[in-house]
This record gives sequence, C-alpha cells and structure tokens, in this order.
Amino acid sequence: MRKRQGDLAKKYVKEIKSADTWSVFRILADFVKGFDDLGDLGPTITMFGSAKAKIDSKYYKIARELSSMLAQRGFNIMTGGGPGIMEAANRGAVAHKNVESIGLNIDLPFEQLPNRYTTTELNFDYFFSRKVMLVKYSIAYVIFPGGYGTLDELFEALTLVQTKKITGVKIFVVGTAFYKPLMKFLENKLYKNGMITYEDLQIITLSDDLEFVVQEIENSLFKQIAILKESGLGDTKYCQTLQEFAEDENRKKEDKRNV
Repeated sequence: MRKRQGDLAKKYVKEIKSADTWSVFRILADFVKGFDDLGDLGPTITMFGSAKAKIDSKYYKIARELSSMLAQRGFNIMTGGGPGIMEAANRGAVAHKNVESIGLNIDLPFEQLPNRYTTTELNFDYFFSRKVMLVKYSIAYVIFPGGYGTLDELFEALTLVQTKKITGVKIFVVGTAFYKPLMKFLENKLYKNGMITYEDLQIITLSDDLEFVVQEIENSLFKQIAILKESGLGDTKYCQTLQEFAEDENRKKEDKRNV
C-alpha cells in the first residue's frame, strides 16, 4: 500500500514538472507574440473597464465617445479585447481608419468573448503577460468603472508609476461618482496612515471632462519624449515614432491657426 502511494506521489510530481516545463514555453510564446505584434505601434492609449457594461449604459457610451475623440487625433486604442467597456473603446476607435483598434484577449470560462471592433487581435494564455502588454506600449491609461479585474489593472498601473518602473505615463480615472469612495479611502486610510505620500495620491487624475482628458494626454506626449531622450532612448524606433507623431500634430495645429 505504501509503495503504491509512493509510486503515485512520484507520478504526480513528474506530471507537475512536465506541466511546468510546458508552461514556460507558453509564457514565452505570450511575450514573444506581444513584442512582435505591438512593438511598432505609434502613440497608444489603453482603456480599462468592466466586461459587463451594457451597450445602453452610461459608461459604455462615454468610453466609446472618448475613444473616438482620441482616435480622431491619431491615437491607437488598446483594450483587453472583450465585451462591455472594452468593446465600447474598440468600437469608438475602429471607425477611424488611420489608427489601430487593438484587443488583447484572454481565454476565460465566462464573459471573455472577443468583441468584433478590433483591427488587431491577440490571444493570451496568462493574465500577467497580457497585463504587461496592455501597459508596456501605451502613453496613457484610462480606467472606467469595473470589477476586480479593472481594479487589479488600476493598482498595477499605480504601482508601476509609483515605483518609477514607468515614467511620464498618465493615469486617468473616468467615473467620478463611481470612484469617489475609493479616492476617499486612499486619502483617509492610506495617505493619512503614512502608507503612501501626497505625490502618490496625485498619480491619479479623476475627471469626467473628456476634452480635458484628451488635452492632458496630448500634453503628456512631449514629456514622455523628453524622458526617453534623457534616458538615452532617443534613437529607438519607439521614441522616433512618438516624435514624428508629435511633430505632425503640431503642424496640423499650426495649419489650422493659419487658415
């Protein structure tokens, strides 16, 4: 009996090790796929929010409107590729033919069916590799109301900015009524107990003014270009793409003034 139990235990350990080995290859595949397909993107905004938001809901409409405003100015839009707020953001972007509407989907036992408003769609096996891609190639993050997944993405982004793993990236939270209690919690519990600094609180820009959000994103682009140059990354293709975009936008604004 003991020998049989020992044999079963050895078999179980062997199966785990085998599964772990294959998991490494799947993780690598996730990252390689993301780097290859997203590395050449121009200025991109990642929008997060609930997969359960209905098409006639307030925040679905606002997400679609903001996405369209950003896409009209030439920004690519990236989402988790699913329904709800993600669909709204991709839907607002796909109407503008000069930008990419990107969906980074993940297989889930429920709710995560890819939406049909993407021009580029990637599927990931792991949440963590997908999250890396959602933040790595974006110049700003916009967070709409959502559940655990959205809050996870919000706090991941906050931590990356707080620890300066990413710099110059703006985090906008849309849904003042929805998120005010959370902001009060951060201020009254985290800040007042010395767990975060006042500067950490300022990482979040809470606003329902879409024109303001768009303008702030445009302004932040120049700061990010400067940071890349100061870091010795001015000659990278990514920095050059941002620089070309910014110069093109300046020309367009100048042309409008001269008309």
